[in-house]
Parts: sequence; C-alpha cells; structure tokens
Amino acid sequence: MRLNEISYNDAVPIDGYGPGFFRIGGKVVQGPVLVSPAGVAAWGGLGDSDGLLALANVVDVIFVGTGAQIAHLPAALRDTLEAAGLGVEPMSSPAACRTYNVLLSEGRRVAAALIPV
Repeated sequence: MRLNEISYNDAVPIDGYGPGFFRIGGKVVQGPVLVSPAGVAAWGGLGDSDGLLALANVVDVIFVGTGAQIAHLPAALRDTLEAAGLGVEPMSSPAACRTYNVLLSEGRRVAAALIPV
C-alpha cells in the first residue's frame, strides 16, 4: 500500500470531532463552528447566515454539517446563500468534515459550517 502525505498549504484541516466539539488545526473548538480560508470562527447555527454570507467572494461552496444526521436546511437560509452566489450542500457533520478535507487538499475554494454531533 502506498501512502501519500496530504498538503493543505495555508488552510486549516478538520482533524476530528466528538460530542459537542471539533478539533481543527490541532485545537479543540466547542459548539457550532465555521471553518473557511478566513480561519475558524464560532457560528450561530442554522439561524445565522451573516458569517456565511461574508464568504460569498471567498469560497464556491459551503458544506453545512447538520449534526449526527443529515437534515434539510431552512428554506430562507438556502435561498439567501444561493442568491449570494454560494453553493450550499447540507450533510451530516461527519460527512461534511471528510468532504471539506478532501476538497481542501485539492486546493478547492470551500468552507464548512458545522453543528457538533
């Protein structure tokens, strides 16, 4: 088996997650979090679109981790983000973490808004 080291350049990968927290770039962050090229910030959850809208010219897609299970995004949130030109993909938080890291390693313009499991 051949193993390749992944390079994230200056971006911060999501190292892990657990009940109520995420480990991002080696640091533990409690509660919902927004991870983007701009850094790591607390996020207010599905009712908070301000931090996501600030990424409109920075990323192409935001992976929204809805916790342990996939859930639909509120229609108002989805409509607001799409009107700003942002792609939005809801998925479970574990899947969002994995997808974010894979696309980040490819140099893609992505962000993750995550609710803890």
